[in-house]
Amino acid sequence: MTDSTSPPGLAHTTDDSLELNEFLERMIEDMENISVHLTWMAYDMVVLRTDPALWSSLLQLKEARLLCSLAVRGDPQQEPRNST
Repeated sequence: MTDSTSPPGLAHTTDDSLELNEFLERMIEDMENISVHLTWMAYDMVVLRTDPALWSSLLQLKEARLLCSLAVRGDPQQEPRNST
């Protein structure tokens, strides 16, 4: 039996409210996770830009990777090396 003091559409509205609350909680949790990831990304960028030794190491690593890829693919402008 239904309660005569509550309007007939209240049960449906309550279910919708609960579903909406759960959805909003999931959205808030997702946004918090995104916020944490963005904070770590910003921190990493600040560390990379403020530590000159790290930046120098990254440039050396990039140059070494370029030289290795040129050696593997072969550079048409590179002079042939004598293996004698």
